[in-house]
Amino acid sequence: MPRNKVIILDYGSQVTQLIARRVRELGVYSEIHSCMTRAEQIAAMRPGAVILSGGPASVGESGAPALDPELLKINVPILGICYGMQLLAENLGGALAKSSTREYGPAELVFNSPCALWKGIKEPTRVWMSHGDRVVSPPPGFVVAGSTSTLDIAAMADAGRKIYAVQFHPEVHHSADGRKMLSNFLFDVAALTPDWSMTSFVERVIGEMAASIGDKHVVCALSGGIDSTVVAVLLHRAIGGNLHCIFVDNGLLRRGEADEVANYLRMCFDLNLNVVQAQDRFLSRLRNVEDPEQKRKIIGHAFIEIFEEEAKKLPQTDFLAQGTLYPDVIESVSYKGPSAVIKSHHNVGGLPEKMRLGLIEPLRELFKDEVRKVAAELGLPDFIVWRHPFPGPGLAIRVLGEVTEERLDILRNADDIVTQELKDSDWYSKVWQGFAVLLPLRTVGVMGDGRTYEHVVALRIVDSVDAMTADWTRLPPEILERISTRIINEVSGVNRVVYDISSKPPSTIEWE
Repeated sequence: MPRNKVIILDYGSQVTQLIARRVRELGVYSEIHSCMTRAEQIAAMRPGAVILSGGPASVGESGAPALDPELLKINVPILGICYGMQLLAENLGGALAKSSTREYGPAELVFNSPCALWKGIKEPTRVWMSHGDRVVSPPPGFVVAGSTSTLDIAAMADAGRKIYAVQFHPEVHHSADGRKMLSNFLFDVAALTPDWSMTSFVERVIGEMAASIGDKHVVCALSGGIDSTVVAVLLHRAIGGNLHCIFVDNGLLRRGEADEVANYLRMCFDLNLNVVQAQDRFLSRLRNVEDPEQKRKIIGHAFIEIFEEEAKKLPQTDFLAQGTLYPDVIESVSYKGPSAVIKSHHNVGGLPEKMRLGLIEPLRELFKDEVRKVAAELGLPDFIVWRHPFPGPGLAIRVLGEVTEERLDILRNADDIVTQELKDSDWYSKVWQGFAVLLPLRTVGVMGDGRTYEHVVALRIVDSVDAMTADWTRLPPEILERISTRIINEVSGVNRVVYDISSKPPSTIEWE
């Protein structure tokens, strides 16, 4: 683990993950933890600084998440953001009030007094507000560091105790100098050293796995996507031939993907690779299942069963490795009070409580874009590095409703056209992810002067950096028209194509 670490306490903000991203971009490792985490637990993590996130609640109302007052005694620099600022004010003797209206959007911040956060920033500076309450009196020892036309106390600071607070969100790109403010907090206030990079990560994780695994054997759940491929290459460098990769053809892959994955993994890497044909097992268990959470858990349990069965054929295998990422962990764990579980990831929420194999997840602390950087650091080819993400449960969560061979075939054919057209138009490398979704409904159409009553395909094409937030892609109309025309003309059973223009949040990238 890097020597420098920032702990972020999640009070339920939709952009808490952005705080972690911004801190890591500045070269400092960060972790998100529940706001229910006790001060002694935080102290045991030995953080170099603590950041309190925003949140939707009002401080002091029934059920609102609170601040463990002992946190203020562990002698580390603290930055409170939005709700975090209000918590600091309440706990340190300040006063709060309800705003007459909720303030949401841009504001011009001016500086009322010198503050370490403002170093190198010219005033006024644009910041982004999102709050319903406000601090009306700072705690003893604090100075008012900044204000706006609607907010007398938009920032406050106690330089002696290294406690700073801002009512706005420096982590969002709408705050023009937010990155610089976070940098000032990390390096000028907390005196941290930027030691988080993908080069240091690769060196550290290979060494740690080699030491912890020793001469034991590991089975790796290999899907062919970038996450599991990076895991396999890291493990291969750590333990060599004691790594055994298993690729499961679960019948839920894209068209031709099973052969493509097996071929390029064998050609590009000197890996022990075993391909398991398990289409019948997965599809039979998914029969008549429509609930997406149930699908994910069924698939996760079936994967584990197969890996444990295959592991028995290997010499004393002790561990299972998989490509779990940090967003998987964040989205699958409910931070009691402010946040809710968004969805169970098959390699997090789908795991059985008792497993014979130990679990190895070397990418568990990385965001998706960081995994791409690791892949480049390892020298993986571009067609792996920039391949669009594909969910662990596969097409089962892109076939909405019951998963059948017929519906999978329709989706595969439609999805293949989406990929072809994105590549042919040079948009494949410009977007984060593009795919088709088969909806659980039929609509009336007219084809060849005859009435049809057939399926609907939705197109989901998004721009993102790390999959924690995403916006729908403004694809040129002529490309959308070409995709739609081809799907309706070439895919039997489809008579309508729609385009998903929702962003994350509030929507997720995948429909299930």
